[in-house]
Amino acid sequence: MKTDPLIQAAAQALAAGDPLGALKRVALRDDAPALALRGIAMAQLGDLIRAKALVRSAARAFGARQAVARARCVVAEAEIALASRDLAWPAKALRDARAILEAHGDRANAAHAAYLEVRRRVLIGHIDDAERLLAALDPTPLPPALRAAHELVVAGVALRRLQTAAARVAFARAKQAAYEARIPALIAEVESASHTLKLPAARLIASGEERLLLLDEVEALLASEALVVDACRHVVQKTGAIVSLTRRPVLFDLAYQLAEAWPADVPRDMLIARAFRTSHADDSHRARLRVEMGRLRTMLGALAEVSATRRGFALMPRHGHRVVLLARPVEETHAAMLALLADGESWSSSALALALGASQRTVQRTLDSLAAAGKAQSFGRGRARRWMAPPASGFATTLLLSAPLALN
Repeated sequence: MKTDPLIQAAAQALAAGDPLGALKRVALRDDAPALALRGIAMAQLGDLIRAKALVRSAARAFGARQAVARARCVVAEAEIALASRDLAWPAKALRDARAILEAHGDRANAAHAAYLEVRRRVLIGHIDDAERLLAALDPTPLPPALRAAHELVVAGVALRRLQTAAARVAFARAKQAAYEARIPALIAEVESASHTLKLPAARLIASGEERLLLLDEVEALLASEALVVDACRHVVQKTGAIVSLTRRPVLFDLAYQLAEAWPADVPRDMLIARAFRTSHADDSHRARLRVEMGRLRTMLGALAEVSATRRGFALMPRHGHRVVLLARPVEETHAAMLALLADGESWSSSALALALGASQRTVQRTLDSLAAAGKAQSFGRGRARRWMAPPASGFATTLLLSAPLALN
């Protein structure tokens, strides 16, 4: 087949991160290759709606006999869906496209499809699945831009695992590959992502004092012998032993108060007021408090003892180790949702529901309350409605996006 010099030049411009240069060559053409390149160029320029329409038109124009070209269009559409946070986009179509590309020897685009699937799984909190997919990929033969993408995904998974040393190494490799690719947008993306390691990720509260922690300090704390009540993930842990209280909000609230006051105890009336949301404690509340404290004592088991004192209750870690409270860097009721909205992309309510593991109606109510408070904003109408929030500058959101995610 005769090579089209304009198509080739446009493709090279896109590969170099120059969408305007690509559009100059194919903007007035409506053949299938030109439509595909125009769609990718519009995606790089941020017009995702137009990009999606162009890529779909290109897939139809290629026809059934051009399976590889159509598969590449599917991969491009999947990337646009990921960028627009359309997480309900059919993942099977991407897997089928990847299989076609691998069967025809297009390893670079097949790898790109795999990385899109990994990134989607990370976004919705399926870290184990993402890690398994990632382990099967070899970035060595890939071009620099894809090697950078690989390392960014590796770093993203490592950050979710709180493996900061691995994340730092991956960011360094991503930076090197990005500079080899000579794509300014990619270099900027790597620099922005790696900056997460330098941002406060949590607050340490211990013995009445508090200070901000970086991610590597959080990792070191969780590996220590301290009993950690983790308000970022709603767990209590010590040297690898973890007790999840994610689905037991009252028990976690009680554990939070006991850790915050340690080594002192907490008066019964204070525990009741905060845990049961009442300002008037009566005998029924005190009876319920005894029951809930018994449940907390049972769940903590070998990690700590919940002891009754003359005026209330106290948390007593086993073997005399200290108790610390790991809190969010800034207190926020809907921190997980705001962390997603602050990633710079626009989200649909259905995508947020998928990522948070909540019902779409619950998510919509939360979005309405955030919008009323000026913390979120929407644009578009109906099915095209999308939500965003300004980035919470100065703080890392890694600990707010642990799996499984949940609305608070």
